[in-house]
Amino acid sequence: MIRNFAVFLLLLGLAGIFAHLLQGYVPATELNQTARYYAEHTAQDLGAANIVTAIVVTYRGLDTLGEVTVLFLASTIIGMVLSQGHKRHRALQRKLSPSGELLTTGSRLLVPLILLFGAYVFVNGHLTPGGGFQGGAILASAALLLLLTDPLKRFSHTLIAVLESISGLVFVGVGVLGLLLAGGFLDNRILPLGEFGALLSAGAIPLIYSFVGLKVGAEFTSMLTNLAETEKS
Repeated sequence: MIRNFAVFLLLLGLAGIFAHLLQGYVPATELNQTARYYAEHTAQDLGAANIVTAIVVTYRGLDTLGEVTVLFLASTIIGMVLSQGHKRHRALQRKLSPSGELLTTGSRLLVPLILLFGAYVFVNGHLTPGGGFQGGAILASAALLLLLTDPLKRFSHTLIAVLESISGLVFVGVGVLGLLLAGGFLDNRILPLGEFGALLSAGAIPLIYSFVGLKVGAEFTSMLTNLAETEKS
């Protein structure tokens, strides 16, 4: 009874806070100075049709580096924690078997299409909605489908680690080249901007997002593999 009353008071207090915030809320009718600069100059300065992508990759390049680092740390911590659990026993493994023919055949058809779509999303991130994070998550969904199809399937941890490491090194390397050859970290103008709206345009943004997509896909796949190979103690 006391606990329910305390929860009720907490919800009542939160409702009062949100009501006060709504009363003082005034929607912005104009862009602030920073947002106006982005909207007016991004396409011209960086050559990217997708302004959001250009902002995330270049103007906020250090934030992107931080996001990739956080994902890497999360993947590493999950691997370390799950490695302390008990591995599946052979008796349990013998009980597991690949799924039915429908799912197996469907995965053979869908996995290549999913991988192709993921690559399309991060390669065209400077032109259309998408980018490295979204494309990497799509790539990892192909690994998830394979694991659902065959619970005993194993991916090479070495290959995943090598792919993730090389992608991360190239990503940081391109960022450093931006400092040396252009105007700042991850500045895409280390390569020619090309024709606006073309696939090979926006300087180094397609290159950056390609390696971000591979890195994110490898990290998500690593987490899925660790979850599939470890049971809770």
